[in-house]
Amino acid sequence: MKSSEPPRREVSSILRTWWPLAASWLLMGVELPAISAVVGRLPQAEIMLAAFGGVVFPIALLIESPIIMMLAASATWSRDTESFRQLERFMVRLSLGLTVLAAAIAFTPLYRLVVVPLLDVPEPIRAPAQLGLQIMVFWTWAIADRRFRQGALIKFGHRSAIIQGTIGRLIVTFLSLWLLWRNGFSGIVTATVSLSLGVFAEAAFVRVRAKQLLPGTLQAVGTALSKPRATSLLAFYVPLALTPMLVLAAQPIAAAGITRMPLPLEGLAVWGPLGGLAFLMRSAGLAFNEVVIAHADEPGAEARLRRFAWGWGMGFTLILGVIAITPLADLWFQDAIGLDPQLADLGVAALWLAVPLPILTFLQSHWQGLLVHRHRTRAVTGSVGLFLIVTVLIIVAGVFIGRWSGLEVTLFAFTVGNTAQLLWLRYKWRIEGQQRPDQPETGIVVPEPF
Repeated sequence: MKSSEPPRREVSSILRTWWPLAASWLLMGVELPAISAVVGRLPQAEIMLAAFGGVVFPIALLIESPIIMMLAASATWSRDTESFRQLERFMVRLSLGLTVLAAAIAFTPLYRLVVVPLLDVPEPIRAPAQLGLQIMVFWTWAIADRRFRQGALIKFGHRSAIIQGTIGRLIVTFLSLWLLWRNGFSGIVTATVSLSLGVFAEAAFVRVRAKQLLPGTLQAVGTALSKPRATSLLAFYVPLALTPMLVLAAQPIAAAGITRMPLPLEGLAVWGPLGGLAFLMRSAGLAFNEVVIAHADEPGAEARLRRFAWGWGMGFTLILGVIAITPLADLWFQDAIGLDPQLADLGVAALWLAVPLPILTFLQSHWQGLLVHRHRTRAVTGSVGLFLIVTVLIIVAGVFIGRWSGLEVTLFAFTVGNTAQLLWLRYKWRIEGQQRPDQPETGIVVPEPF
């Protein structure tokens, strides 16, 4: 009995690290379905859902993608006051550049000359989609500031601030949805304003909590033996940033493929609600990446983390599978989201293709977290490159064949691409993972536990 106690305590430690992050991601996962449910009940629901889910959100995610890994970078890099400030300066410059890019796309002829032809945006959704992009210009900056400070808060044990911020964000988002709905605003305005206000509120809360909690902690750590070099920061962060950039590049590519296959407008309209449900089921797995980084140094951690990933990943996959093969799918698309029967049937027919995504996400986070812990970030970037290549090839094949709806082809492409990514991560860990962490590609210190 005594010999089994340490493993139980260590598994409990993994659970304690994971659940606040998972809860935060799950709460965020509720956001998109809630927005789709409101927009689906407003005038021109099909057009507005297509504009938001097929153009605005994919483009906004792609612009945001270079700062997605700011949380992991901050959790690793923020060792003392000097390193924290260095990463903050880097974050501000990067956010400014991305915000300028977002404004150029939303307010200049770049939208008409680049976005419309590349995505083959249907005429009815062009104007509302551009309005949505204009409203979300500062979205990326808010997310960058929030994720940077969240990483440091997590590193130094202030995890409760993360879930508090997420709850506040959802309250603001839902309140905004209700007010905009009640006052007769269009679907695209309702979706983008509520989403933006929620993110701004969370960023403001996290900034306040970080200002209260971090200065004393960072100073108590002491001063680094040597000032961290900007070149080391770039060498560490650029491969990490490339990873979500490649992943999220698949979103506008998917939209471009859907518009070039049968049922383009209908496919774009359902893409948001279906993707929202898939993201909700995957979200807890996305949180597992930081958990693996935190616990990878513990004796026997790899096996325990792998079992944890399999157990929880299969649980979420089972939930999504039950929804897909029972009347719960109709309940989701028609009653919860408010789609008309034709659009709901399209979503039900494609949902089963997304069932493997939760377990794939948990296992990806497991292998990716181990590789990042060992500073093998190029292997992570390579896995995402493989995901993008496989996904694009399947979508292109679907366009040329022209037999299936774009929604079905795209979901199939995403599932196969994620499988290829997982296999690559596992292979690279077996090849590179046993190298010593003091022989890193990037020259950065191994992260301490959260």
